[in-house]
Amino acid sequence: QVHLLESGGGLVQAGDSLRLSCSASGRTFNRAAAWFRQAPGKEREFVAALLTDAGGPTVYGESVRGRFTISRDNAKTTVYLQMTNLKPEDTAVYYCATASSWSQSPSAYNDWGQGTQVTVSS
Repeated sequence: QVHLLESGGGLVQAGDSLRLSCSASGRTFNRAAAWFRQAPGKEREFVAALLTDAGGPTVYGESVRGRFTISRDNAKTTVYLQMTNLKPEDTAVYYCATASSWSQSPSAYNDWGQGTQVTVSS
């Protein structure tokens, strides 16, 4: 079983950038890796996903498209989320997850990290 650990969260101002990392241990990421986020009182929201094969495609949630970039290292042990032009509405706990195929639904993912808090002040 894979163990996922997110890092890189913090408190930033609107317009700032931040890069989150998700490290896998026990085994590498499955075929799909994704980032989700959850704000207080809201459902878990899809942020971005990629297929971890070389040259695998990426997909983004509408609210982050053009501002966030998902990527992975060559060893497929770390997945990143580069966030730019952050907005207060991006404030949430960010989770990484992995599954055998990509999906925008959290229920498709079996392995999750514990989350990292991102807070964007206005």
